[in-house]
Amino acid sequence: MTRALKIGCCGFRSARANYFALLPAVEVQHTFYQPPQPATLRQWRAEAPPAFEFTVKAWQLITHQARSPTYKRLKRELTEEERAGAGSFRASEIVREAWAVTRECARALAAKTILFQCPASFRPTESNVENMRRFFAQLKQERAGLNLCWEPRGDWPRELIRALCAELDLWHVVDPFAARTVTPGRCYFRLHGRRGWRYQYEDDELAELLTMLPPAGESYVFFNNVKMIEDAVRFREIAAGEA
Repeated sequence: MTRALKIGCCGFRSARANYFALLPAVEVQHTFYQPPQPATLRQWRAEAPPAFEFTVKAWQLITHQARSPTYKRLKRELTEEERAGAGSFRASEIVREAWAVTRECARALAAKTILFQCPASFRPTESNVENMRRFFAQLKQERAGLNLCWEPRGDWPRELIRALCAELDLWHVVDPFAARTVTPGRCYFRLHGRRGWRYQYEDDELAELLTMLPPAGESYVFFNNVKMIEDAVRFREIAAGEA
């Protein structure tokens, strides 16, 4: 099995046509805040080169409770019942609806990889762990052909992350310069800058990054720093040189 390395940015950060000419993948951010209409996403898919890959960030109604500041970008007015049931993978109608919307977005983009990014307020409590187990267990039929990726934040014990990823068949998402993934054969990296968003990576750091990836199989590397496009393009060149 050869290495299939998907390199891009968290969001386009430039005109789509320019982006498509530079990089082979993108992590779509719109689907987290306020999912676009499927027709819009199908248009993006049609504009992109055939081999270009979209990954989808799951709608925040699945992972983030309604008190999250990210809800300021939500255009939909939630009812009190919906606000109470949103986030934390709860067994609620609004979470089920949010998953259906996320899945439809993935279909429109022909995306096979979905990221579930959790806030630091989603802590490793017994109820949260049980919510995760219930949520992903219900997706057994719908997740066929999909890579489901989980980015926990905050103080989650490494062994608990490892156990949940194994039990629920999840990819562990990390910034590799801040933490090591517990699924090293299935890497999904999000790089936020080693000393904050304004950080630009040096060539030797990008060369080190390449060594953190498995020698075979699919891996995703998305940059989310001020020079994300430049860093992603340089990393792609370094990876091509190594190949």
